Amino acid sequence: MTKIALGADHAGYQMKEAVKAHLEIQGYEIVDFGTANTAAVDYPDYCRPAAESVARGDSDCGLVFGGSGNGEAMVANKVPGIRCGVCWNIESARLTKEHNNANVIALGGRMVSQAEGIAIVDAWLNAAFQGGRHQRRIEKIETNCREIPEKRQ
Repeated sequence: MTKIALGADHAGYQMKEAVKAHLEIQGYEIVDFGTANTAAVDYPDYCRPAAESVARGDSDCGLVFGGSGNGEAMVANKVPGIRCGVCWNIESARLTKEHNNANVIALGGRMVSQAEGIAIVDAWLNAAFQGGRHQRRIEKIETNCREIPEKRQ
């Protein structure tokens, strides 16, 4: 059974809950790192633990939710081993798995409807990494993008 980590701030809470209910019906195991309501909170407090769960291998993949999804993706991508893409439609979700092998995606509860959010998540979960030329690019992300470049003269 696939275990999915979830994390959301107040702006992504309702989307998280809708996606969570959908995934539970589909038989996925859910690990919900919060938040638990629409009271204002800071997204790093919930999205980072979800991403860390994926990085440790405690969860197979993750979903982070906010108003736009951008800050949530930024937080997730600070965790070594995480490749998180912001998804705004089915095509972007499919491609972030097929080409980037994203192990986390971010959705904006203010950007897409709950029905669109569910369709985006389904597209991502049902897509498969294509490997090939994409694999060498993933390897470059994992090695080259973790170092701080020297200052240019």
